[in-house]
Amino acid sequence: MSETTSTEKQKKPLLNGRRALPSNNSNAEENEVPEVEVFGLTPRGFNPKDYLHVVDIHLFKEPYEINKQQHHTDKYYSPKLIVRRGQPFQIQIDFNRPYKPGTDQFWLEYLIGRYPQQNKGTYIPVQVGDELKPGEWGAKIIHKENNSIRLSVMSSATCIIGKFRLYVAISSPFGIFRTRRNAETDTYILFNPWCQQDAVFLDDEREREEYILNDVGVIFHGDVNDIKLRSWSYGQFEENILDACLFLMDKAELELSGRGNPIKICRVASAVINSRDNDGVIAGSWDNSYTYGVAPSVWTGSVDILLEYYSSRQPVRYGQCWVFAGVFNTFLRCLGIPARVITNYSSAHDNNANLQLDFYLDEEGKVDTKTTKDSIWNYHCWNEAWMSRPDLPVGFGGWQVVDGTPQETSDGMYRCGPTSVQAIKHGHVCFQFDAPFVFAEVNSDIVYSRREKNGAQVIEKIDMTHVGKLIVTKEIGSDGMMDITEEYKFQEGSDEERLALETAVMYGVKKQITQDTVYHPQTDVDMDFQVQKAILGSDFKVTITFKNKSQNYYSATAYFSGNIVFYTGVTKSEFKNHTFNVTLEPSSSSTFDVVIKSSEYLGELLDQASFHFFVTARINETGKILAVQKATVLEIPMLHIKTQGEMVAGREMFAIVEFTNPLNQTLENVTLRLEGPGVLRTMKKDFRQIPANSTLTWEVKCTPKRPGLRKLIASLNCDALRHVYGELNVQIQKL
Repeated sequence: MSETTSTEKQKKPLLNGRRALPSNNSNAEENEVPEVEVFGLTPRGFNPKDYLHVVDIHLFKEPYEINKQQHHTDKYYSPKLIVRRGQPFQIQIDFNRPYKPGTDQFWLEYLIGRYPQQNKGTYIPVQVGDELKPGEWGAKIIHKENNSIRLSVMSSATCIIGKFRLYVAISSPFGIFRTRRNAETDTYILFNPWCQQDAVFLDDEREREEYILNDVGVIFHGDVNDIKLRSWSYGQFEENILDACLFLMDKAELELSGRGNPIKICRVASAVINSRDNDGVIAGSWDNSYTYGVAPSVWTGSVDILLEYYSSRQPVRYGQCWVFAGVFNTFLRCLGIPARVITNYSSAHDNNANLQLDFYLDEEGKVDTKTTKDSIWNYHCWNEAWMSRPDLPVGFGGWQVVDGTPQETSDGMYRCGPTSVQAIKHGHVCFQFDAPFVFAEVNSDIVYSRREKNGAQVIEKIDMTHVGKLIVTKEIGSDGMMDITEEYKFQEGSDEERLALETAVMYGVKKQITQDTVYHPQTDVDMDFQVQKAILGSDFKVTITFKNKSQNYYSATAYFSGNIVFYTGVTKSEFKNHTFNVTLEPSSSSTFDVVIKSSEYLGELLDQASFHFFVTARINETGKILAVQKATVLEIPMLHIKTQGEMVAGREMFAIVEFTNPLNQTLENVTLRLEGPGVLRTMKKDFRQIPANSTLTWEVKCTPKRPGLRKLIASLNCDALRHVYGELNVQIQKL
């Protein structure tokens, strides 16, 4: 007796004294539902089989059947029924005899989680009536034949997102009979951008095709002067990905009753995508060291990452901003929230969110790396999710910034958003969540200053246009680039831009130039430089131009600094410095070339072949300093993909990947990856060596599953060479 009691105590969930039931925050957990609920005493000889009972339930859940076709869920590789909320779907119930509407009474029950409650939306009894009300739970009979009836079932447009268990309950004079627990009738309910009452409703069909149904995208990277793009396989319809995405909400311990709200889902997901607080999906690494994991540049899509996390429950190593954004995009599209990946070129990481990136110069005009803490990322990727914002004033719904890359904490966790893009544009940074941080990412000024011997801080230059120079995303329906800078900010220098900035300052964004600073820039001499486009492994030059617009003779001492940098703008090492003197004739221009040899940079180079060049010059006659900085990236060789055999769904074909090593050195421990949603799951192959200037060929056999325009994506990775990609569009025919 005592043993039983102690076991029961162990099984009982912990209560904390504040609530009658424990938290209901796991979609995976279930409660036991009784098959028979008896009303009082049952008469002798009572046999439940004498009454109406269910023989079978048909959910029309095949991809070609009505439900998945009408709900745009036919692409999900899942044998279960997947529908979108606020839209009717059909089920058929076979009884043991013909259904009699006058005397027989039955209803449906949808349950989610371990502690279903009707007032929390986790226990939903659905009565059969004469008509369906838009956006509200209900069912009506649309066809009767022999022992079968067909129902049209409407779900609520605010319904919880997740996997529901379905029971059919039948009332008799002596009790309620239910169908047995049957995993085959589990029903997934998702957000519905096609439904006007849904918070994620999007009224443009082309946008829905792109931001919900497209499972391959393009992510832009590189530098504002040398934009590069790579394809990314989102794979939101692949096998087990929906379950993996639902698990993320369990991992974040989001109460089930809050899972119908896209704002709450985005907020918790931006924290669980990274591993900083709660062992979330991806561990970030920005130091070029990827021990016990793989370099972020290896990944070609989200599927491998999500499936590895779902099975191991451990953070997947490693990611950087585009990986966090790619996986977050998969999560959002999979659940039915319209989403896209955004790239912000020259993105400010402003440590104290004062709209000011401080670069400190020493007396000679060189950047003081010890005191300069702020950084400018060559680019930074985040996501936008589409939803209404009933928690904000009218007009601030639509695209919302959400960011899974761990940069700063928000409410004690590494997360960011959802932040209204419209609020950022107009400077309304008082609206939740994290608007001041996002505003600073696209609007900060760069301030170059120098401290004199008497302690006074002299501002040498303020650059108001460098940060947030270009904000882009993939075009709808093509792999082109769409410039969306004007969705985030008004034109530089316009009255509207100044008003937005003043509004942001009024709402508490710090912007000040300290009191003891003096700012008198040199306005009659301009300095700029251009970097020659170059292929990795070759020499190139940097051309510096001075323009004297005055009638004065000037002389200057110029300092050139070449740095190997992480794409986050953080310097790894200075690989070249060069000081030279300049004579500036009145009303004239002068140019100077600095040659960069491959031998100077190859041994130091990082992942993305990123350089950061600083040029500063002190005008000897006035003591004023000119300063310009630019990031640049080298051209990295491509992988080439071709196919062999007929490209027909269900038939065998070959994909061939080719790569020529452009370096004058042997590449060692090389890994190739190839994937293509609907064509083949990720394949990997290791090569011990690729000799200098030699070509490697890898042939992969595959059987496409889905017809239509598909994409093959390949990556190559080794210590000496990363961010090597290739892609190929393939048209798969029907059998």
